[in-house]
This record gives sequence, C-alpha cells and structure tokens, in this order.
Amino acid sequence: MTDEIRKTYLQAAEKAVYLLATEQVARCWETESVLPGMSVGGLAGHLARSVLQVEWFLDGQVCGAEPVSPVRYYARLSDTSLPHSALNVGVRARSEETAAAGPTVVAEQARAAWVGLSQRLGVEPADRRVAVLHRPGEEMFLDGYLQTRCVELTVHLDDLALSVDAPCRVPDAALAIAVDLLVAAARDQHGRSSRVACTRQA
Repeated sequence: MTDEIRKTYLQAAEKAVYLLATEQVARCWETESVLPGMSVGGLAGHLARSVLQVEWFLDGQVCGAEPVSPVRYYARLSDTSLPHSALNVGVRARSEETAAAGPTVVAEQARAAWVGLSQRLGVEPADRRVAVLHRPGEEMFLDGYLQTRCVELTVHLDDLALSVDAPCRVPDAALAIAVDLLVAAARDQHGRSSRVACTRQA
C-alpha cells in the first residue's frame, strides 16, 4: 500500500511540475484564475506547495503527537466556501508568498523538490511521520499526508489548467484517492453533525 500511494503521489506531482513550467502559466501569472480572488500566480503557488510542502514537512521536527488521519484532516475543516474565512485567507497568503518568487523560480523549485522526493520517498519507512508545519504540534503519517496532497493536486491541477487554457489530465489513481478521501471526510463530518444535533435535541 505504501509503495502504491507514493507512486501515485509522484505521478500527480510530476503533472504539476510540468504544468507549472509551461509558457501559458508564466504568461498569465498576473491575471485572475478561475478561483475568485486568486491570481494564476497565487493558484500556481498553491499547486506548487503540494510538492514543496512534502519536503518541508519531512524535514520538520516530530514530537510524538497522536497522528491526524487524512479523513480527519479534511472532515474538521469549516467555512471552506467562505472567501474571507480564516482558513481561506491563510491559504491565499501562503500561496501568494510562494508565488512572489515568480513563475520561473516557482517552477524550478517544484521540479527540484519532485526530483528529490522521487528518491527520498522510496527509502522512508512505512510508519514515517511528518510535522504539519502550519499547525504547530500536529503530525501525520507520511502516507496519509500524501493522500491529502493527491486531493490538492487533483483539484488544483484542473483549476490551473482551466485558468490558462492548457491541457492536463490528472492520473486516474490520484483521482481515485481524492474521491475516496473526500467522500470519507464528508461522511465523517455529516455523522458528527448528526450526533451533535441529536444530543442537542435530547
């Protein structure tokens, strides 16, 4: 299972690396993307972080906290549809910070990270944990975190390709991981809401 997840992640990440390096992305960098309030550059920065962050998280310090599952990683999120929620403001800020380096540098950084991960993921143990750096004190198993990156790559590869009118096909295996994870997260969140409602009514 570990080898399959890591191979699928690397295949999807390779698609992102390729798209980020295209002339279409560089040419449209300052224009608005298909996501309201986010430029093509910001969206590209967000996509690139699904490659860059894996390397950053692997280098982070773990402290032995109970790992967060990929299902809970998404199920606990709220206000995802509100543009000015703290969640979305934070995402845009981190994305624009990455994008500030410009299209050439972002593309080069993503490719370098992908090359390194292509070697590194093959030797990391199955129980490897990573630190979730934007949530201090949180940890995930590496393979669980890679599943969340498959979600982000699946969604935002399509967003960026549509924004710059470039062809890009998400690998079927990554799409399958994304669908399964998001469905499981929705069930978890719905079940949790139902239990809360029943408790309040009682």
